[in-house]
Amino acid sequence: MQHISKKSIIIPFLFLAFISLSQNTEFQDESLREKAVKLFIDCSRCDMNYIRREISFVNYVRDVNEAELYVRETSQPTGSGGMEYTYFFQGQDRFDGMTDTLVYSSRPDDTYDRTRTGRTNMMKMGLIRYVAKTPIHQEVVISHSSEFQEEEIMDKWNNWVFEIETSPRYESEESLTEFSIFNSLNISKITPEWKIETDFRHMDSRTKYTYEDSTYKMGRTNFNFDNLIVKSLGEHWSYGARLDLGTSTFSNTKFNVDFSPSLEYNLFPYSESTHHQLRFLYGIGYSHFNYNDTTIYNKIREGHMKQTLEVAYEVQEKWGSVNVSLEGSNYFHDLTKNMIRFDGNINIRLIKGLSLSIRGGVARIRDQLSLVKGELTEADLLLRIQEVASGYRIDGRLGLTYTFGSIYNNIVNPRFGNGRGMFRGYY
Repeated sequence: MQHISKKSIIIPFLFLAFISLSQNTEFQDESLREKAVKLFIDCSRCDMNYIRREISFVNYVRDVNEAELYVRETSQPTGSGGMEYTYFFQGQDRFDGMTDTLVYSSRPDDTYDRTRTGRTNMMKMGLIRYVAKTPIHQEVVISHSSEFQEEEIMDKWNNWVFEIETSPRYESEESLTEFSIFNSLNISKITPEWKIETDFRHMDSRTKYTYEDSTYKMGRTNFNFDNLIVKSLGEHWSYGARLDLGTSTFSNTKFNVDFSPSLEYNLFPYSESTHHQLRFLYGIGYSHFNYNDTTIYNKIREGHMKQTLEVAYEVQEKWGSVNVSLEGSNYFHDLTKNMIRFDGNINIRLIKGLSLSIRGGVARIRDQLSLVKGELTEADLLLRIQEVASGYRIDGRLGLTYTFGSIYNNIVNPRFGNGRGMFRGYY
């Protein structure tokens, strides 16, 4: 137990200073609007309609090259189950050389509105040092909501977090009836030194499909019990182990267990993870399977040593973002039983107004040990009751976007909806 100021622990939008416009939200002198900070916000699923209403003392521009201030938001899960949002402020043109970094953390039980308010208020705070260098500063008032007091803080849960979820689903058509239920329990404890996670998932589905004079019925059940423990070894190294148990009617496994101790090295310090990561992970372990039916290799149970190597690169910059990973694995008893998979998500701003996005993955699959021996029925194929042999998997998407016209984007008009559903205002 220790004395800690609320100022250092409570989420900023409740107790830290927040910024608001004076009562007259219309600028008395239109020339002031022209002198306002030209702002470009780069973030994922931001409610831009809300931000424009709450922060009306800047000029929002659609292109980063037109901006005087570039703000990038990144996010990552916290140990409590909330999210940590990091804001990078980078000045351009008249604010060149002025940079800043702020962090806001939401709680796991925060509502969408509470999180949205906290994220926006943190941006307000970061903007003030730039607004103070423009004539707009006379239109801004700074206030705070309460007195800061010293209080005793004691975590009776000792950083342990529990999350329970259940999600039943029912769908019915003339020829198809489906009922499914998903249940999960997640237990975690995350500190700077340790990361401990236990995840239990159960899925059960029942489907009836009628085609012409035939009726097909399918039942599918999956249980997974995954465990992870990781110990930090400074800013670049960490080691840990996974222990995963499961059963799946789709994969023909009555019971399987995977145990894999692993070592990871990050070329960049973990403290810079919201900015960039280049991680190399190597694991070596043991996998055991008990099958429901005899496999194509005439096995009803088997166990093998296995190794895995993964390389992952992530970077978020003003020019865009890259998130790619390459993973390979093989069994020691037969090196031809292997898998290699590449996944990528790349977003690049090419030139003014033109951006490119590429998403996809490709996998070479040679390690399907659990395939059922014998011919699959028509129902198996139509309803995907059983896993089918496959040598590869490819998926992808390419997007090219070009925008032109007015560089400003300050106006909010929600009449008749937002054109593409309720989340039109998000970046």
